[in-house]
Amino acid sequence: SGNRLRELGPGLAGAAPQLQSLLLSGNRLRALPGGLLPPGTAGPFPLLSRLEAADNEVEELGADIAALPALKSLDVANNQLRELPAALADCPRLKEANFRGNQLKDKRLEKMVNGCQTKAILEYLRAGGRGRGKGESAREEARKKKREKQQQKDGRDGEQDELEEASKLLVKVLHISENPTPLVVKATPGVRDVRAFIVCCVLRGVNLRPGNALRRFLSLQTKLHEDLCEKRTAATIATHDLQLVKAPLTYDVQPPDQLKITPLGRKEIKAKDLLRQLQLEAEEQRKQKKRQNISGLHRYLQLLDGKENYPCLLDAEGAVISFPPITNSEKTKIRKDTQDLFLEVTSDSSLQICKDVMDTLILKIAELNRFTSENKEHSGSDDDSHAHHGPVSLSPLAVTSPLVVEQVRVVDTDGNLKVLYPSKTDLATVSSLLTVLR
Repeated sequence: SGNRLRELGPGLAGAAPQLQSLLLSGNRLRALPGGLLPPGTAGPFPLLSRLEAADNEVEELGADIAALPALKSLDVANNQLRELPAALADCPRLKEANFRGNQLKDKRLEKMVNGCQTKAILEYLRAGGRGRGKGESAREEARKKKREKQQQKDGRDGEQDELEEASKLLVKVLHISENPTPLVVKATPGVRDVRAFIVCCVLRGVNLRPGNALRRFLSLQTKLHEDLCEKRTAATIATHDLQLVKAPLTYDVQPPDQLKITPLGRKEIKAKDLLRQLQLEAEEQRKQKKRQNISGLHRYLQLLDGKENYPCLLDAEGAVISFPPITNSEKTKIRKDTQDLFLEVTSDSSLQICKDVMDTLILKIAELNRFTSENKEHSGSDDDSHAHHGPVSLSPLAVTSPLVVEQVRVVDTDGNLKVLYPSKTDLATVSSLLTVLR
């Protein structure tokens, strides 16, 4: 979203067959699906359920939109559409559609898109709508047969849909107004020029005690840092044991020779000395392994190059519990008996990146929680030699208690709200796999 794309290349179909959501709002697309569905390609996106392309320059919505069998939500608001294809009525699962802000030739239809439910709009299109010619009758008859066939299939799919809904992971949101002791993070003005964006929340009900659960939890963070966080250049995740976090918290900056932290697995040290130590370790690592690539924290040192101040999260005692993008503190380290987490995502790029990463982090923890409960492992060491590293297969009928996500506010020094997470619009990017009880 929010780029200047004029078209979508056909390569996307081969590269992302598992795609579930495609967000294209705020570009310059002129046709949909356009290059998204290359000619002769049958069902390249069998799982695509959400397609957003509002605020583009779309003049034509092609009839091949019906070739997206899983499409449930379509948003093409504020484009340049003059007509809507009757084929929209053939989208078997379409439940939500937004066509507002288009200058449709059919004025009755234009009124309907501004005030009627999607079902009524699709029924109107199914019946022919404006300008239905004789040639439409045969097509309508074919559509009718197709619908009847689909209805029979939907009857069989009803149970499957219920299973799909039951298989979704549950997360309950505890709002600020319902929480007697909500956690607040105060952001100082200095972070604006260093690492401006931070999103936080509390997650309760995590089970890290059995078997290799803790190792898997740490591994999922590493994978998110590599992929979604783009090796921490886009965003950095920090996770803390909530019971060890002394609130209220302050997101601040400090000079390298004043910022002190007890990094994970190390003794207390100044940030300036920690970076020098890591640099020396990196050089030694290069010599020993005789290669240019380095691993661990050493890879992230260049992200702080040239900065006069470093970002940090301070607890009520003034202790640094997080030093992004380098390390967390031993003070709030997560252990096997940790059940409640304080989650933090920071970025110097954008607030939305923080939210997207947090959405995915919560989803992955929920998946881990279910996997742990389904695969009864003995409590013991975190030796991961026999750990499951492939895709987690989840039983659709498994029932686990929902995780509870508590809203956390980030405010400025005057108490004005900067960001609240999760808000009503958050967790939408993982909605196909997560049921959020708000």
